[in-house]
Amino acid sequence: MIIEWNVHMFSSDTERYPFHERAAYTPAVKQLTPDPLAEYLERMVHEKIDRAVLVHPEPYGDDHRLALDCVAARPDLFKTTALFYPKDDAAPAKLKQLVSDYGESLVAFRFHAHEGKRTYLDSFDDANVRELWKTAGELGLIIELHIGPDYAAQAAKLAREFSEFTVLVDHMAEAKFGSGPEYSDTIRMSELDNVYMKLSGLNHYATDEPLYESVIPFSRWVADSFGPDRMVWGSGTPGIVDSHLSHWTEADRAKVKGCNLQRLLGF
Repeated sequence: MIIEWNVHMFSSDTERYPFHERAAYTPAVKQLTPDPLAEYLERMVHEKIDRAVLVHPEPYGDDHRLALDCVAARPDLFKTTALFYPKDDAAPAKLKQLVSDYGESLVAFRFHAHEGKRTYLDSFDDANVRELWKTAGELGLIIELHIGPDYAAQAAKLAREFSEFTVLVDHMAEAKFGSGPEYSDTIRMSELDNVYMKLSGLNHYATDEPLYESVIPFSRWVADSFGPDRMVWGSGTPGIVDSHLSHWTEADRAKVKGCNLQRLLGF
């Protein structure tokens, strides 16, 4: 089974699905389509993707309607993620309510902290961040970390403290942003059995699409640190897994393409 954890849905119907007033960015016009779900279903056929986690995009802030509507249209194929602002004191209560209302559709809560971005949080040491992490884990959600290397050491403290909660580091921890010593903190997260790494976002620092083979030495270093049981694929073509991890067995590559997520998510 091939499972993609990355796709963002953006609708051109901005009256029905408006962007949040605190949106961290606004998607390009070419990303807005009348029927994003139909377009993604075509991609699934083309890439032979069986299931997917629709990552709730930052431009919609804590308004989850678009992603939830997409999941409701095809609950057999999709799950989605949640996003709230840790600086909002009501965020834990809002997350509890969202899970109460849409628990079958949700699999993760996503924290954002990279490139000096302070829209969501200043530090993982903040009490409000810790409370939201704890709440998400207790609700059975995976902790998804869209972080840069400069936040890895902080995030690792919480991952270690709450070792019963599964953590997924997104986009190889945005390796382009951060120093070598800081990325060492990212690699050390592999020492924690509850932390997984996503092979995704290679296009953030490589241009040789579709396989981005120029960065194979880097992606192999990261993947070998976490191992085949704690790597998942998440963007581009699943052929990236075969290209970058050709030194692994076919069975181990199958884990990365979807079997690990199938185990974690119950797809």
